[in-house]
Amino acid sequence: MLSYSLSHLKQLESEAIYIMREVAAQFERPVLLFSGGKDSIVMVRLAQKAFWPARFPFPLLHIDTGHNFEETISFRDKLVEQSGGRLLIRSVQDSIDQGRAVEEKGLNPSRNGLQTITLLDALEEFRFDAAFGGARRDEEKARAKERFFSHRDEFGQWDPKNQRPELWNLFNGRKHPGEHFRVFPLSNWTEMDVWQYIAQEGLEIPSIYFTHRRRVVNRGGMLLAQSPFITLLGGEAYEERQVRFRTVGDMTCTGAVESGAASLEEIIDEVASARQTERGTRADDRRSEAAMEDRKKQGYF
Repeated sequence: MLSYSLSHLKQLESEAIYIMREVAAQFERPVLLFSGGKDSIVMVRLAQKAFWPARFPFPLLHIDTGHNFEETISFRDKLVEQSGGRLLIRSVQDSIDQGRAVEEKGLNPSRNGLQTITLLDALEEFRFDAAFGGARRDEEKARAKERFFSHRDEFGQWDPKNQRPELWNLFNGRKHPGEHFRVFPLSNWTEMDVWQYIAQEGLEIPSIYFTHRRRVVNRGGMLLAQSPFITLLGGEAYEERQVRFRTVGDMTCTGAVESGAASLEEIIDEVASARQTERGTRADDRRSEAAMEDRKKQGYF
């Protein structure tokens, strides 16, 4: 197992644990949003440490698009069983069947944005007043505007110009009925910090983060994995390549990168020399300059 005795990792861990305990103290019904990706895996480990020897006092919530990587779903179920956590699942397909959401049309349809409706409905259904997310400020410029405690109004909307100051590690969780908070304990972490922490803690991760052979199609410079959710366009064809994924999401918008990294040490070396951002492989972020911010204002993760 790799060992990283980096003091800043301990500082980041301590900060995240402090925030989780603050949420447990200030809110009545928190929940941890869980996708099975590396950031949410780290969040589960931090929650275990924050409340040890008791179990962490909130459930996990997965908003299932139905367009998932099989490896991620299998890993999700395994981790939940090992951690003893309680998993709640709400489906985008159910939102579509109920007429709450409408499938996208066009050349690159995705259910990624439709998760917002399912998420807001789930928060209302279970009366969750705080939702932990694994977003980090280094991921994308809209996420760089988030506070640790990110206020959402009664419609689940986010106003980046109307957030509360967070001075001296004091967090204001006061809210009106119907409002809630998104809480981001990993805000000050980077992609490198996450990988080094995974190595330090010896955490298991889904196999798609490591190099493997997979059939992909090159669509506008993005390597999309073969799936029944993608329709080939004129002139496109699948080809087998040696790839891995830096981020995990909807199969219709999450691109792979060509890579030979077969271990955590090799992934860390690769991230250190990368010239493309982690979310540079996400088609949903390429739709416009403000794509992420627009989705977040509507209630997205």
